[in-house]
Amino acid sequence: MQHITLYDTTLRDGTQGEDVSLSVDDKLRVARALDDFGVDIIEGGWPGSNPRDGEFFVRARELNLRHARLAAFGSTRRAKNRPQEDPNLIALLAAETPVVTIFGKSWLLHVHDALHISEQENLDLIADSVQFLVSHGHEVIYDAEHFFDGYADDPVYAMKTLQAAVQGGAGIVVLCDTNGGSLPDRIVRGVRNVRETLNLPVGIHTHNDGELAVANTLAAVSAGAVHVQGTMNGYGERCGNANLCSIVPNLQLKLGFHCVDPERLAGLTDLSKYVAELANLSQGKHLPFVGQSAFAHKGGVHVSAVMKNTATYEHIDPSVIGNRRRVLVSDLSGRSNVAYKAQELGIDLEEKSDAAQRIVDEIKMREHDGYHYEDADGSLELLIKQQMDTRREFFELGGFRVLIHKESTDTAPVSEALVKVRVGSEVEHTAAEGNGPVNALDNALRKALDKFYPSLRRMELDDYKVRVLDGFDGTGAKVRVLITSKDAFSSWNTVGVSNNIIEASWKALVDSIYYFLMKQSVPEEAAARPAVDEVCVQSLRQEIPPRSKEVP
Repeated sequence: MQHITLYDTTLRDGTQGEDVSLSVDDKLRVARALDDFGVDIIEGGWPGSNPRDGEFFVRARELNLRHARLAAFGSTRRAKNRPQEDPNLIALLAAETPVVTIFGKSWLLHVHDALHISEQENLDLIADSVQFLVSHGHEVIYDAEHFFDGYADDPVYAMKTLQAAVQGGAGIVVLCDTNGGSLPDRIVRGVRNVRETLNLPVGIHTHNDGELAVANTLAAVSAGAVHVQGTMNGYGERCGNANLCSIVPNLQLKLGFHCVDPERLAGLTDLSKYVAELANLSQGKHLPFVGQSAFAHKGGVHVSAVMKNTATYEHIDPSVIGNRRRVLVSDLSGRSNVAYKAQELGIDLEEKSDAAQRIVDEIKMREHDGYHYEDADGSLELLIKQQMDTRREFFELGGFRVLIHKESTDTAPVSEALVKVRVGSEVEHTAAEGNGPVNALDNALRKALDKFYPSLRRMELDDYKVRVLDGFDGTGAKVRVLITSKDAFSSWNTVGVSNNIIEASWKALVDSIYYFLMKQSVPEEAAARPAVDEVCVQSLRQEIPPRSKEVP
């Protein structure tokens, strides 16, 4: 099985994407994770371009990578400089990486309009730069920038630029679709012609401006490329780079090439999420292979078929790349969805039972009113148990009042909530302040329930989202509130809908507390788990600093 060299450029090209930013510590963490996954070459950055990348290469000497080799990235020398005097080349040497990647111009448009030099001068600076780096003991990868556009414009000159890199001693030439506008047939022709002309391994580097970066990469490998460049989650400038999270499983599972060991391939989904967290971005739900929705089934016909044979609507086993199957419950659901979801939640529900049909009918009615259970498993489980008459009522609302007071333009508003609840035969009437009306309501409810359910101290709100369901009604529109809550061991989502944002929030808050109490499997007086468990969990979470959350 032929091995395809994986070259990850998330730490350089990926960070050029809008909204993508990684600190030096983040870049070091990503490098370790890429190494653990089995990436062959990790491009750490451009040491001559900014202090952050310069610091990264200094600290990267202590990484002790077990599999990957580190590469520094830069350009060919400036036309006015000799190689030994060029600041960019000197910075590349100072990075002390075993691999150096430099790019040069393949397209006469750039030679004439961007560099303002002659065609021969461009060839000289390519050959001189590569030769200088090779003479200092580095393996040099040559990235032929805009190669496919240059080849379409003047194939003879484009090939001369590659031959200049070979003359200088480059170990591999990488053909770049820098503008991301090429189609697969152009990629195939270019790769084949280069392979027939040069006795040197060929690589591919594509961008996604035509939504074809992955397809173009696969086409290049099929045409003979043995080195692929890309980024995690497709991060990159403009529309992004080729997504290694899609390239790797396609190459290995569909085309029969070897990229990483099979047991490491199972870590792909976690790697994708980890890099997204460090970049302070949400992992794209709809990313192929690794996204949360990649193996999610919503239509009743689909779910019924998948329950019989997963191959009916899944192109691979999701566990192979570390993902999992999800069955969504919505107004498009049938009893198959509900039965599967109940089984997933550990609830014994017969698909053809009356209870299953009641649940389906209730979900359809609630979704028509604005509820959304795809991302609210906590509320969904409570709904299922309510329809099956197995839900315990932990407390009953006696009423609540929320007050917001602002003295003047220059003073901050003060929020206060009063809550009356009944637990068994006892009634609690409490008040609490908060940094917003929902926070005050949450504080008051917890205060009222504390003596009955002290374990609630271990539960906290992790995220709060509000969506307006129909903007035509302006500030009086119906809203959906989605709350994420967590303890030291898990997290769950609950949902509430109303024309009043406070009531919608109350519904989601109550579901969140009910869900937590329902999951408690030990008596309240012994509810606190051993401290060592929380220490272990917290130590794991420290690897990724938590995002700040604001609650209205």
